[in-house]
Amino acid sequence: MKQTIILNQNRDFQILYKRGISFVTPFVVIYMRPNRFGVHRLGITAGKRVGNAVQRNRAKRLIRQAYRELEAELPPYLDIVIVARARICNLTSTRLVKYLRKETIPQIQRHWEPPIRMRAGGKSSKPEGTPQ
Repeated sequence: MKQTIILNQNRDFQILYKRGISFVTPFVVIYMRPNRFGVHRLGITAGKRVGNAVQRNRAKRLIRQAYRELEAELPPYLDIVIVARARICNLTSTRLVKYLRKETIPQIQRHWEPPIRMRAGGKSSKPEGTPQ
């Protein structure tokens, strides 16, 4: 398990909303941006559109659990803000994790895939045995 720092400063959230890359799903909106701290930093929000306080807290618990299970599959050193949407109230944590693993994680990995650098002689800098 990697170390994760909790985002709780409004300016950190605002920077991610304005300059981060967003991934929209029916259940959550994920804002991401690389950071220089060497750890993931996570912020979770659930607005009043999600429901009453009980439903908002449940949504945040679901998101935290999904993050714990998917953390190892994320690219390193990201600031992440996950915003709950109203439809998350109808899910179980298992269904949320399955959905994010199938639909969102591949998009995130494609976006943050490191570029292949060409060396002299036209050979890539990827290690032997990895697909080109």
